[in-house]
Formats: sequence, C-alpha cells, structure tokens
Amino acid sequence: MSVESVFQAVIDLDPAKVVADVNAEIAAGTAVNEILNQGLIRAMDVVGERFSAGETFVPEMLMSAHTMKSGVEVLKPYLTGEDVKKVGTIVIGTVHGDLHDIGKNLVCIMLEGAGFNVVDLGVDVLKEKFIEAAIEHKADIIGLSTLLTTTMCVVEETVEAINEAGLRDSVKILVGGAPLNQDFADRIGADGFAPDAGAAGKMARELVLQ
Repeated sequence: MSVESVFQAVIDLDPAKVVADVNAEIAAGTAVNEILNQGLIRAMDVVGERFSAGETFVPEMLMSAHTMKSGVEVLKPYLTGEDVKKVGTIVIGTVHGDLHDIGKNLVCIMLEGAGFNVVDLGVDVLKEKFIEAAIEHKADIIGLSTLLTTTMCVVEETVEAINEAGLRDSVKILVGGAPLNQDFADRIGADGFAPDAGAAGKMARELVLQ
C-alpha cells in the first residue's frame, strides 16, 4: 500500500477505493500532507492535463473531482495540523456584463482539486466586489472569467481597479475565457492566463509559488 494506490483510485474514478486506501494510509502512519498532495491532488493534476489535451471530457472531470473529494472528506479531521500547508485562497467570478458560468464552474472544480480554498462570486461581478472579497478573504489570487468579446474591456478595467486599490503586492491575477489569450493577459498586466479548466489549477499553484 502506498499513496500511489490513492492516486490510481482517483484516476480510475473509484471513490470507494479512494476512501479505503486513504484510511489505510492514515492507519499506516503516512503523513496527511503526502496523502493529500501526492495522492489526491497529483491525480487531479493528471486529470487536468488530460482534459487540456482533449483526452478526457467534462463528465470524467466531474467524476474525478467527486472521487477526489471523497478522499478529502476522510482527511478533513486531520487537516488542521500545522504539517499540512494550505495552497492558498482564490476569489473568482465572471466579470460584470457576462452571465456565463459553465467554464468558471469547471475552473472552480479544478482549483479545489488543486488544494485551493475557492471563493466563487458567481457571474456579473462588479470590479468593486472582486476587490472587497479579496480583502475580506485575504486572497492570494483573483480569477477573472469572461466568455464574451464585449466584456474583455471589463476584464482590463477590473485589473486596473485592483492595481489602483493597492493589492498587487499581495494578490496575483489569473484570467481566462474563450476570447482571451496570453497576449491579452500580458497587455493588461495579468499574472497568468489559463486556456481551459484543466490548466487553471496548475497555473494557480505556479502563481502562489512565485
């Protein structure tokens, strides 16, 4: 038995085996941090990579997240120890003027799978609300999503507002959505661009480790 079996059970979409294997690892004295990061979160990283590559699809990703969360539920009583490092907190929402949320919701799933505390503000979010939530929750990252070309300017305006609020020393900005690309992210001064939900968890972790 090793965390490799936990990892594989998530990949195999087998929540019952994940629960059994996580319990077995706890009983064997394996560090909770190792079970979480090398077993559960690493599996979701692979799922994200496969999704980005078009090798797996939304239903499988949702099931993977459900399977992973079954293991996290077992670990929850042990997650208050100082040995478990929190990855970070991200405040995320679809910008003002855009009511689309399917892509954002998938990103939230992947971010939770990557070990983040996710504060989902929903859709049609005013720039002031992003700033207020980031301050309230001591966010490490603000995630801005849009699906409409007409609200690309709102993404830019929101980044400007975050800058003016003086948060950029403590908060990174991650943007994503169909009309956006890396060039746009660079031009408006965002710290990262995630082309899809599969890449979001990995990109977010890279940002908090910078």
